[in-house]
Amino acid sequence: MEIVSGGVSDVGQVRTNNEDSYQILSSLNLFVLSDGMGGEAHGEVASALAVETIVKYCTEDRIDAGATLIDGAEAHWSEKTKQLQRAVRQANFNIYESARNNPAQRGMGATVTAAWVNEGMLSVAHVGDSRAYLLRTGNLQQLTSDHSLVAEQVRRGIITPQQAEESEMQSVLLRALGAHEDVEVDVDEVGTYPGDVLLLCSDGLTRMVTEPEIAGALQAEVDPRSAAQKLVDLANENGGLDNVTVIVVRFQEESKSWLSWMKRGAKK
Repeated sequence: MEIVSGGVSDVGQVRTNNEDSYQILSSLNLFVLSDGMGGEAHGEVASALAVETIVKYCTEDRIDAGATLIDGAEAHWSEKTKQLQRAVRQANFNIYESARNNPAQRGMGATVTAAWVNEGMLSVAHVGDSRAYLLRTGNLQQLTSDHSLVAEQVRRGIITPQQAEESEMQSVLLRALGAHEDVEVDVDEVGTYPGDVLLLCSDGLTRMVTEPEIAGALQAEVDPRSAAQKLVDLANENGGLDNVTVIVVRFQEESKSWLSWMKRGAKK
């Protein structure tokens, strides 16, 4: 399969600074998105540190330099998934330590959703309420579960999904990077197929744009960056109350025509 991707981040219509960070590492098919929290406490520092740590950990294949060594990964996960989980735990530790050593950063934190594709297998690691979705044959499936108060209330049947969308407590997280020295990281693995579209996004998108609208934009725009821009535009058109960051990854059959081989040779 050929994997093509694109990302867009925008400050939105209300905020004055962008606390979101993301990075696409095409050479490794690694995609990382983080939404910082803390405002005056440097949320943008937390999100940037989260992304930087995860990318560095995965590219350098390094061992833990500070994260607690309790292995939270189940035995059946692949090595890539385990490494991604450790990378997120290391990011948590780095944010926690940075805030502990810098009084101005006390209270900063971040969400993270990271995806790593290897030989047709998608590894996902997640903390917070940024999300990963998979669009397959027109059906949009949420791959992550929000670690928020309202999401937990929905899961327990205390409130309805509609009440959750209208709740003033949407921003209250039960789990985030930097809050404690260690953090529980959700991981999952999903097989990928030609035609699949992966979406990583901050809550600035999902609070402003409905899932049917998201699915429609992903189907309408073939180019990943154009799709990401379309979704950001929709969030801003609907109010843009928060920073919004979107990564779109499209899985497609690699062309086997003689012209494609000539083009590939020319690039080399």
